[in-house]
Amino acid sequence: MTEETPAGRAFQARHPTTWPVYVRWSVLLLISAVIVFLLELVHLPAALLLGPMAAAVLMATTGGGIRIGSQGFTAAQGIVGVMIASNMPTSLFSEIKSDWPIFVIGVLSTVAAAAFLGWLMARTKLFPGTTAIWGSSPGAAAAMTLMSAGYGADMRLVAFMQYVRVVCVVLAATVVARFMGVNVVEEQATIWFPSIEWPAFAATIAIAFCSGWIGMRLKLPGGALLLPLAIGMAIKFSGVMPLVLPPWVLAVSFSVIGWGIGMRFTREVVAHAARALPRVLLSVLSLIAICGCFAAGLVYFAGIDPLSAYLATSPGGADSVAIIAASTNVDVPFVMAMQVTRFIFVVITGPATARLLSRGTQKPPAI
Repeated sequence: MTEETPAGRAFQARHPTTWPVYVRWSVLLLISAVIVFLLELVHLPAALLLGPMAAAVLMATTGGGIRIGSQGFTAAQGIVGVMIASNMPTSLFSEIKSDWPIFVIGVLSTVAAAAFLGWLMARTKLFPGTTAIWGSSPGAAAAMTLMSAGYGADMRLVAFMQYVRVVCVVLAATVVARFMGVNVVEEQATIWFPSIEWPAFAATIAIAFCSGWIGMRLKLPGGALLLPLAIGMAIKFSGVMPLVLPPWVLAVSFSVIGWGIGMRFTREVVAHAARALPRVLLSVLSLIAICGCFAAGLVYFAGIDPLSAYLATSPGGADSVAIIAASTNVDVPFVMAMQVTRFIFVVITGPATARLLSRGTQKPPAI
C-alpha cells in the first residue's frame, strides 16, 4: 500500500488509477513474465531485470503504478551485491599478477574512453552532468545504476543509458564472434530450483540483508549494494564459506530492482529518453569501436588472440560477455579477470570521476 507520507501522496498524485492494488500487482507480474520470456528468446542476459523494468515503466506511465517499499528494494540490492562478489573468479589476483601491465593499460584505456564520452554527453547538457558520467561508466549495468542514485544522478536515465549499452554490447560481441568464425554455443537451460546447502544459503541471505540494511542506515552512497559487495568479496576470497544464491532468488531480486527503477519513470522522462536515444546510441557505438581498437592493440603488442582481446575490452555487460566467453574457444580467465578488474576500478573511482567531469555543466530542467 502507498505510505501516508509526502512521498506517498506525491506517488498517488502521479498514479491516480482506481484499480485495486492486487489487480495492479497481477497485471505487473503478467506483463513482466511476458517481456522476460520474449527477451529470453533472444538470449539477452539482462532479461530478468529489463523485463520487470519495462513492465513497471509501462504501468507507471499509464497511471497504474505501484509503490515498491524501500526495505524490499534495499534487500534486493544486498542480494545483487553478494551475487556480484560470488561470481568473481578466484584466479583474479593471479591473472592480474601474471600480466599486470596489460591489465593496467586495458582497464585505464577503456575507463578513460568511457569517461571522455560521458563528459561530451554532459557538455551537451542533454543529461545532468553526473547522470551522463554514470550512464557512460563501463561497469556492471545494475551496479552503476544503483550506485548513481547515491551520488546525485538520475537513476532512471542512468538505467536507460546503461541498458542501451548492454543491448548494443551483446549484439556487437555476438556479431564479432560469428565474424571470426566462432559459433556461439547456446547456453544451458537454467535449473531454477537446484538442491542447495541450506545452512550456507541461510547465511548468505542473512549477510546480504543485514549488510544492505546497515549500508542504508549508515547513509553510505550506494551502501545497500557496496557494503554487501565488499563483505561478499572478503568471504569469497578468504574461502570462509560458500556464497549460495539459487537462480530463483536472483530472479526475484532482479525483478524487485527492475520494478523499483521502472516505477520512478514518468511520461516526461520517457519522452526525454526517446529524444536522447540517437545521441546515446552514437556514444555507445563510438565506445564499442574505440574498445575494438584497444583490442587490436592487445592482439598486436601482447599476442592475445583476437576474440579474447575483444571480449576483455568490451565496455561493460560482464554477464553477457561471460556467457559468450564461456561458450567459445577463448581465454575465459583472462577475459573475466579484465572485466572484473575494470568493474572494481570503476566502483572505486566512479564517484570522484563523476564529480570531477561534471564540474561546470549546467543541470537541465527537472523532468
